[in-house]
Amino acid sequence: MQKNLIIASTSTLYGGGYLEYLIPELEKHFADCQSILFIPYARPGGMTHDDYTARVKTAFAPLGKTVTGLHEFEDPVQAVREAEAIFTGGGNTFLLVTQLYKYKVMGVLAEVVKNGTPYLGSSAGSNITGLTMQTTNDMPIIYPPDFRTLGLIPFNLNPHYLDADMQSKHMGETRETRIKEFHQFNTVPVLGLREGSWLEVKGDQITLKGNLSARLFRQGKDAEELETGSDLSWIK
Repeated sequence: MQKNLIIASTSTLYGGGYLEYLIPELEKHFADCQSILFIPYARPGGMTHDDYTARVKTAFAPLGKTVTGLHEFEDPVQAVREAEAIFTGGGNTFLLVTQLYKYKVMGVLAEVVKNGTPYLGSSAGSNITGLTMQTTNDMPIIYPPDFRTLGLIPFNLNPHYLDADMQSKHMGETRETRIKEFHQFNTVPVLGLREGSWLEVKGDQITLKGNLSARLFRQGKDAEELETGSDLSWIK
């Protein structure tokens, strides 16, 4: 079995329903699965695990998939080991990573996905597929025991990547500025993934999908635009 991931910048595009823009991809991605294990730990807006799982159940119902929240299992490690497929939703990455370590799920999650369990991540759930969570946009609302994450791709992500607004009178820091600050201390490449874009990972092959280009940042080099359809497997 080989790695099989969809790593999406966001779950919802403006004007669309939850996961709506990804449905054709998800039908293919989860074609061989009846059930999906949902990891609700990131809790967007502080919503409960139950409410978050209910939202995901509704999204996957038209595809005929059953969804169960990881919080519903007595033994989360065993639940991850036995899952047919896994989806980690967005929200706060600091909270998500803290909970994954607390319940001892981080290591086993990396292991099963490396061994071929289909994985979908959106936003925070995508952030954790990189080497560390240090390029998240989220507020540090809780202190995780470690910044290291799943390491399923050999670089970091900045989901919801935003370009500087040249029309704005607000001359504050941009995402690019923040990522440059990260590269003062870290050599890990960072991919800015814009809304509506996703990465498809099949084994060691990483392909940029969606309508938009992505922006790649590497320490000591100028940022570069990568067109949709690009093979990103060379980024290390």
